[in-house]
Amino acid sequence: MRCEIIQDDCEQFLKQASSEGFDLTFLDPPFNQGKEYNIHNDEMVASDYWDWMKGVCKLIYDNTSDGGAIYFMQREKNTQFVLETLQSTGWTFQNLIIWRKKTSAVPCEARFGKHYQIIVFATKGKTPRVFNKLRIDPPLLVTEKYERPKGMYVTDVWDDIRELTSGYFAGDEPLRLNNGERLHKQQSPVQLLTRIILSSSNVSDMIFDPFAGTGTTLVVAKQLQRNSLGIEIDPLNVSFIEDRLYKEGESDNILKYRPDYFFTENLDDIWPLYTNNINKKIEEKYRLKLKKYEIKNVQKQLQVLEKQKEYLINKTKIES
Repeated sequence: MRCEIIQDDCEQFLKQASSEGFDLTFLDPPFNQGKEYNIHNDEMVASDYWDWMKGVCKLIYDNTSDGGAIYFMQREKNTQFVLETLQSTGWTFQNLIIWRKKTSAVPCEARFGKHYQIIVFATKGKTPRVFNKLRIDPPLLVTEKYERPKGMYVTDVWDDIRELTSGYFAGDEPLRLNNGERLHKQQSPVQLLTRIILSSSNVSDMIFDPFAGTGTTLVVAKQLQRNSLGIEIDPLNVSFIEDRLYKEGESDNILKYRPDYFFTENLDDIWPLYTNNINKKIEEKYRLKLKKYEIKNVQKQLQVLEKQKEYLINKTKIES
C-alpha cells in the first residue's frame, strides 16, 4: 500500500504526473485571506489566485480516473468562484456541502454571523465512479417523534463534525511546534476526512492531496486501506507529516468514529478491520462501544414497534 508525502510545488508536480490516476482528491488550498505561511503569499491578487486554482484543478482533472471525485473546500464567500473554477476545468458538480461549525459563529458588523465552510463535491463525468451511501444516527430533534430503526443517510449539511478550534480547546489532534503554537491553524480533523474518503472511494483506491498541510488526508487514507499521495511545499510541514505517519498517535486513530456509521450496509467492505494494524487498546474500546450500540439499537427498534402498535390500536378505536 502506498502512503507517500512529497516536498514539491503541487502545480509543478502535476505537470509531470501524467500517469498517477487519482480516484479521489481532497483540495484544501490556502484561502488567500492573509494567513502567515513559511512558503506562500496568502495575499495574492484575487484574479491571480483563481487563475492558479483553475490551473491546479485542470491538472488534477487530467490525472483523475473516469468518474473520480474532487472535494474542494473553501470559505463560504468564495462559493461562486469555486463553482466557476470547477466547471471551467471540466468537473461535473454533484453537491455543495455545508460544513456547519460546532463552535460560535464569526460575528459581522452589517451581516449575519458566519458559521460554516463549503465543500464542493464534483466528479470527472456525470456519474461518480464510487459513491458509498453512508448512514449515521444523529440525536433526534425536539420535533422528531420516533427513533430511527436504521439511522439516516448523510445529507449535504454536515453539522456533526467538530472543527479543530483555536488554542488548546482543539485537544491533542492538532500538530504543535516546540513552543506550543499550532503548526497549522487550519488543520482539518480526521473525522472530516474519514467521511469524505469513505463516501467517494473503495479499498486500494488512490487518494490525492495537493496541499497536504499537516497530512490528515494521508493519515486517514492509510487507516482505511487506501493508497495515498500528498504534495507539500513547506519542508517543516513535510517533516511533521512524516513523523505523524510513522507514530500513528492515538488522537489520529479513526476507529472511535466507526460506530457513527453503524447502519451503513457495506461498512465492512469500505472500512475493513485488520486487527494486526490496530492499536489493541483502542480496538477493545471500539468493540465495547459497538456492543453497547447494538444493544441500544435493538432497544430502539422495540420502542418503535411499541409506538407503532399503540398508534394502530388508538386508530382502530377511533374508527370504530
